[in-house]
Amino acid sequence: MTSMDQERWHKVKAQLRNQLGEDVFSSWFGRMELEAVEKEAVRLSVPTRFLRTWIQSHYSDHVLARWQAEDPSVTRLELSVRSAAIKPLAPKPKPAEPATQAREHHNGMNGFESRASVPAMTMHEALGGSPLDPRLTFDTFIVGRSNTLAQAAARQVAACRRGEQLMFNPLYIHAAVGLGKTHLLQAITWAGNGADRKVLYLTAERFMYGFVSALRSQTTLAFKEAVRAIDVLVIDDLQFLQGKSTQAEFCHTLNALIDAGRQVVIASDRPPADLESLDDRVRSRLAGGLVVEIGSLGEELRLEILKSRVAAARLHHPGFEVPAPVLVFVAKSVTHNGRDLEGAVNRLLAHSKLSGQPVTLEMAEREMRDLIRPAEPKRVRIEDIQRVVARQYSVSRADLLSSRRTANVVRPRQVAMYLAKILTLRSLPEIGRRFGGRDHTTVLHAVRKIEALAGTDPAFAEEIEVLKRQLQD
Repeated sequence: MTSMDQERWHKVKAQLRNQLGEDVFSSWFGRMELEAVEKEAVRLSVPTRFLRTWIQSHYSDHVLARWQAEDPSVTRLELSVRSAAIKPLAPKPKPAEPATQAREHHNGMNGFESRASVPAMTMHEALGGSPLDPRLTFDTFIVGRSNTLAQAAARQVAACRRGEQLMFNPLYIHAAVGLGKTHLLQAITWAGNGADRKVLYLTAERFMYGFVSALRSQTTLAFKEAVRAIDVLVIDDLQFLQGKSTQAEFCHTLNALIDAGRQVVIASDRPPADLESLDDRVRSRLAGGLVVEIGSLGEELRLEILKSRVAAARLHHPGFEVPAPVLVFVAKSVTHNGRDLEGAVNRLLAHSKLSGQPVTLEMAEREMRDLIRPAEPKRVRIEDIQRVVARQYSVSRADLLSSRRTANVVRPRQVAMYLAKILTLRSLPEIGRRFGGRDHTTVLHAVRKIEALAGTDPAFAEEIEVLKRQLQD
């Protein structure tokens, strides 16, 4: 290893320190050493496996890019764990290394508390969070009747400071696809990450990946301590959380954070009671906070979203204009979600730029054809049926799934099975499984029983029709 190599290493470290800040640099790179520069590879070493795993996952591209700026011939970065045989002065790993690893991870995160000058994106990346979209802030979130409560609750969470009383914990936001859940969660992350608090945004998939990686690398204690040291944990798409061990870890993390007075924010496509794959204790804990639903976008809100998207596009394409009648037409016609609206604006922009022609109503009608979907009947879920029937007959959803055979439970259960058969595309075995693991013959008997009763009792038939309308409206 030449003096030139050492000089380059000092420059690389200086650039990393400037980019990430002194606290982050000292936590992750303070004990990294240059071992050798051989042909096209740079060999670096760290004292623990945890540091190697974390740096490989989060910083290897940063380090390699800095090296290539100094020496373009370098194409590969090799990171090893030092041992006492190689480096006599390096501390020998102790049996209690996982606890040491946890402290290292914890300290690395604490470095952000005093680094308000570090950009939020860099801070969030160093925490190991999922990617953030810089456009998804509170300033760009359009508020309407369907999302006012969710937006206000999200702002309240983002504005709260460490040590203050938490008003909503956990905050649970649920909605269909494209209605703004992810926008609000990332807005909380952008607004809350700073010198006062550490906010970590993770998709359920990223949480699973982190936990499984920790299991494989035997750093689960470090993973647990790192996540539980977060001031605000934001989890998106909770419905995708799979695996018994991962769900158990999420349950423990959720309880630990809430009991310690840390904020938890969750988003999903359904309310907590409908997350059947999760443990009852987790669903109960989630339902114990503030549960907010974002409804479908009204026409006025869709129009405001379109105006906002057009204004944003005009910043990069000054000549882009969409006449008011075209905006009104798109707002009336494209009704499903915000992503379809953004796609509509992109189509108008592409046509205008590529053809050189102004946006007209006729052109919009032609370009929007496949986005204007025919009105579809509402998709009814078995969970919805169970909830509505349980409420109608004053029993619990757990009663419908139980083995109880009392009359006040059997009849509602049969009604729910009947509605599941006629309002969904689920098979009899699938319906039976969703009702506590019953056989398909039990479901068939329930369907025939309810059909017979409805055919002889007009009052009961009307009762069934009322339940159908509630589920389909």
